[in-house]
Amino acid sequence: MTKRKFSQLDVFASAPFSGNPLAVVIDANGLSTEEMHRFAKWADLSESSFLLTPTNPEADYRVRIFTVPKELPFAGHPTLGSCQAWLNAGGRPKTPGRIIQECGAGLIELRQNGDELAFAAPTVTRSGPVDEDYVRELATLLQLDRDEIVDAQWGDNGPGWVILLLKDAARVLTVERPAGPTMHLDVGLVGPYPAGSECAFEVRAFFADGTGAVVEDPVTGSLNASVAQWLIATNRAEAPYVVSQGTALGRRGRIAITLDAEGVVWVGGKSVAAIVGEIEF
Repeated sequence: MTKRKFSQLDVFASAPFSGNPLAVVIDANGLSTEEMHRFAKWADLSESSFLLTPTNPEADYRVRIFTVPKELPFAGHPTLGSCQAWLNAGGRPKTPGRIIQECGAGLIELRQNGDELAFAAPTVTRSGPVDEDYVRELATLLQLDRDEIVDAQWGDNGPGWVILLLKDAARVLTVERPAGPTMHLDVGLVGPYPAGSECAFEVRAFFADGTGAVVEDPVTGSLNASVAQWLIATNRAEAPYVVSQGTALGRRGRIAITLDAEGVVWVGGKSVAAIVGEIEF
C-alpha cells in the first residue's frame, strides 16, 4: 500500500459546505486507470480527480477526471478544485497569476483573482439548436409544457449538455428531478431572476449515472460555461454576472461569470479545502 496526499474541496462555495464536493488525489503518478476508476466509485461524488505530471511542456500540471461511471475529458468544478488543491500542495505556476491545466480536452487556462480561481470556458464541440422531437422528449421527461421552454441549445464541452431556457428562475426551481431510468441524459435548466436580484440566473443540472438513475449535480462549472457562452452571444445576459445553483438541494453555490476584452468567457468561484490528509492505494 502507498500513501498519497489527498484533499476534499468544496467548490463554488459561498459558505461552509455550500458548494460541490470534489475528491482530489494530489500525487497520482503511477496509478492505473482501473485504480482511479475504483477510487471514484468508492468516493461516490459527482467527480474525483487525479493530479499528474504534465506531458505538455506548456502545462503546470495534468489532471484526469472521473465520474462514477466514466472518465471525462473536461469538467468545470474539478478544474477549479484540482487547481486549488495543486496550489495548496505547493504548486507554483510557470507564469505568475496564469495557470495551465492539461486534461483530456487539451490545455485549459486558469487565473487567480483574490481568493477565487476562474477558468477560460472551452470551445463547445457541439452547439446549435436542438431537434424539436428531442426538445419535446425532454419536456415530457421533466414534466414541462413545451411552451414553457423558451429556447434550447446544445452546449457540449465534454459533458454533452443540452440547455433549456425557461421563463424564470422560479420555474427552474419547481421542476422535479426525473424519476428515470434513462441511460442518456445531460440536461441543464436556466432561468433569469428579476432585475436587481443577488443572482442573475438559477441553473440546475440533471444527468444519468451509470445505472440509468437521474442525478442532480449541486454546482456545475462545465454547464455554466456553455450556458454563459450562449446567453451572452444571444444578448440574453451581460457579463459580469453571478449564477445561483444548488438551491433545490439545499446548497448555495455561486458562480461568477466574466468576459474579457478578447471575448473569452471566464467561470470562477471559491474552492475551500474541507479535508486534507493521506489515502492509501
